[in-house]
Amino acid sequence: MDQDNSSTGDPSGDTDGERVVRRDEAVRAAVEQGLLRPDAPIVGLLDVTGIRESAAALRAAFDEVTAPGTPVLHAFAVKATPLVPVLRLLREEGIGVEVASPGELALARAAGLPPDRTVLDSPAKTPAELREALALGIAVNADNPQELDRIDALMRSAASRSPLGIRVNPQVGAGAIEALSTATATSKFGVALRDEGAREWVVRAYAERPWLSRLHTHSGSQGVPLSLMAEGVAATYALAEEINRRIGHPQIDTIDIGGGLPVNFTSDVTTPTYADYARVLKKAVPGLFDGRYGLVTEFGRSLLAKHGTVVARVEYAKSAGGRPVAVTHAGVQVATRTVYAPGAWPLRIAAYDGKGRPKEGPEVAQDVAGPACFAGDLLAQGYALPLLEQGDYAAALDTGAYYFAHHYAYNSLARPGVYGFAPDGAGGTAFAIVREAQTVEEIVAESGGAHAGALTTLRTPGRH
Repeated sequence: MDQDNSSTGDPSGDTDGERVVRRDEAVRAAVEQGLLRPDAPIVGLLDVTGIRESAAALRAAFDEVTAPGTPVLHAFAVKATPLVPVLRLLREEGIGVEVASPGELALARAAGLPPDRTVLDSPAKTPAELREALALGIAVNADNPQELDRIDALMRSAASRSPLGIRVNPQVGAGAIEALSTATATSKFGVALRDEGAREWVVRAYAERPWLSRLHTHSGSQGVPLSLMAEGVAATYALAEEINRRIGHPQIDTIDIGGGLPVNFTSDVTTPTYADYARVLKKAVPGLFDGRYGLVTEFGRSLLAKHGTVVARVEYAKSAGGRPVAVTHAGVQVATRTVYAPGAWPLRIAAYDGKGRPKEGPEVAQDVAGPACFAGDLLAQGYALPLLEQGDYAAALDTGAYYFAHHYAYNSLARPGVYGFAPDGAGGTAFAIVREAQTVEEIVAESGGAHAGALTTLRTPGRH
C-alpha cells in the first residue's frame, strides 16, 4: 500500500488540506498547552470542524439524489466511536444513531438521542433488549426467524410504535477484508436470501405481519468496493418491490441500506466520498430515490476516521539489527487491529518534534513501536519518516474510528485522554475534554480491586 508521509498536505483551500493544517496546529497546541507532556505521553485528538463537515457532506450527498420530501435518517454507527460527546455533536449536525448493544443504547440516550432517531441492530438481542426497544419506540431490525418469534410475542403482549423490519443478507460476496465482509454466503448477519426457502420465508413473514414496514441490509465495510455495496442494496430494493407487489400494497415504506463506506487510509484525500456513493446508488437503484421509500443509512467509520489522531511521545529511540526503532506510548492498546493485522489495517504515521511541530529532515526507514510487552507491538514497520528521536512525537493518522475509543487493556495500559479541538477564532486552537485519561486507581477498580481477597475465601472441602 502506498505511503503518504507528509504531515502538512496541501492547504490550498480544499477541505482535505485544511484538515491537515488544523491537525498540525492541534498537535503543536496540545504540547504548548500541556495536554502532551512527559507524564501524559499519549492523547487522542478529534477535529470538531472536520466532523461537522463530514456530517454536512453526508446529508448533502443524499439530498442531491433523493426526491424532495423523502424521509431520510442518517444514523451513525455508534460502534465506530462510542463516545457520548461525539454522539451529541452528531445529533446537533442532524445525525441519529444506530446501536448494537445495551451499552451503545445507553450512550445514545446519555447524548440525548430520541427514540425516533435511533435504530437497534444486533445479531444477538436478548428478550430484555427487545422489550426495552419496543417500549421506547426505537426502530428494530430482526436478524433471524427466532428473533422475529420473540418480537411476535412482545407485540401480542403490548402494541409498540417502533418501526420494525427484517435484516437480510443478499450474499453478494466479500471485499478485500474477509472478517469485515457482512454479505458473504456464510455471514452471521441477517436472513441469507439465497439459501433454500429463505426468500419465500421473508415474503411470508411480511404478509403475516402488517406491522413489518422496513427492510434492512448492510453490504458494505472497509475493503468493499462501491459497486458491490450497490449490488447488495439493489438486491434488497428488488426484494422490497417483490414483497409489496405480492402483498398488494406498499407495506414496506422504508429501506435501511446500512453503511460501511470505505475510508482511504493511504493519504489525506477523502475518497470515496458520500457524493460518489450516492451517485453510484442512484444509477444502480434509481427507484430507491423516487420518494416511494423512506431511507435509513448507518455510516460509521467514514464519518470519523479522518478526523482523529493518536499522538504519542517517543520515550526511547534505539536501534536493532541496524534499523532505528522509536518506542512510543501508542501500540496495541489503541491500535489493536493494526498491530494484529497490519496487512489489512496499515496506518500512516506523521513525525513531530518535541515542540509539536512537523518534523523535517531526510526520511529514514524505521519501526514505530508501542509499549506492550510483545515483539509484534508495532504501529508501523520499516516506515519512512524523518528520524524520530527521544522526546519527539509520533502521530497515528486517520484514527478517529475504531482506535482510541476501543481500548484493549494489554499490560493494564491506561486508556488515553481524548480531546476535541477547533480553531479558537484568535489564531490558536481550543480544546474540550471528550474523555479523561484513565487513572491507575480506575484500572485497579476495574480489575477486581474491591474483591482482592475473594478467591482466598474459597476452600476445597477436606483440604487445609
